[in-house]
Amino acid sequence: MAEYEDFFYQSSDGLRLYARDYACGDAGIAQPETVLCMHGLTRNSADFAKLAKHLSERYRVVAVDNRGRGRSDYDSNIANYTPLIYVQDMFTLLAELDVDKVILCGTSMGGLMAFMMAAMQPARIGGMIINDIGPEVAQEGLDRIKAYVGKSSPVVSWDDAIAQAREINQVAFPDFSDAEWEEFTRGLYRDENGVPVLAYDPAIAQPMSDEESGAVPADLWPLFEAIAAIPMLVIRGETSDILAASCVATMRDKKPDLQFVEIANRGHAPTLNEPASRQAIDNFLRGLQR
Repeated sequence: MAEYEDFFYQSSDGLRLYARDYACGDAGIAQPETVLCMHGLTRNSADFAKLAKHLSERYRVVAVDNRGRGRSDYDSNIANYTPLIYVQDMFTLLAELDVDKVILCGTSMGGLMAFMMAAMQPARIGGMIINDIGPEVAQEGLDRIKAYVGKSSPVVSWDDAIAQAREINQVAFPDFSDAEWEEFTRGLYRDENGVPVLAYDPAIAQPMSDEESGAVPADLWPLFEAIAAIPMLVIRGETSDILAASCVATMRDKKPDLQFVEIANRGHAPTLNEPASRQAIDNFLRGLQR
């Protein structure tokens, strides 16, 4: 039996978008809650493969490919590569799946999307797992990301792809094994007749250079304060250059019940497969059921 079903749906502007739909494996749960997993800027639904398999023991899990990534259509209108448009796509997806209430799990850009979704429709958000992002984004990390997104040289073999992925991401995963680097890379590239090709539209980088585009929201503190009543777990990589420790401290001041865990030997962003990440997520979700 397949771990998930392919789900294709149409955005409001006519793009064919994709998500993985993992059914709840516990037949004794009549109406399982749904966890919606949303990836970072250059990533896709493959990021959540292990977490989704784990969570689907008790939850329905939906992991998305935002427009311009993975198996979703690329957008000819580059201005649409912004979180607000992605959020609209998420609400379209939830409507297509007939999901009324949802738990959000967002990595980096996906976390920004979660903040926005919760502010727009707070009553339908049962909880939020936020992976290495906050209401303000550290400039150091933004500059690092801007330096490589959409600018990577083409590769001709999987060995080359793995080497390139390692060079760019070694700072975030200093203890990765060779097998983990291969798995990471296989999720970032797709195979085209034996040649690895990055599984995202290079044009997603362009709106990041335009401060007016909304691709990188400047200040989400008012939004964060507006959703402070929603249960939230924040996960931070110990050496993250995107989510500063000072930002987490302010988040905890503004939301005293915020659950938080810091993951050792991780930068931006934890994979959510680390034992500490997994334990924090499991504890958080169990707490929502009380």
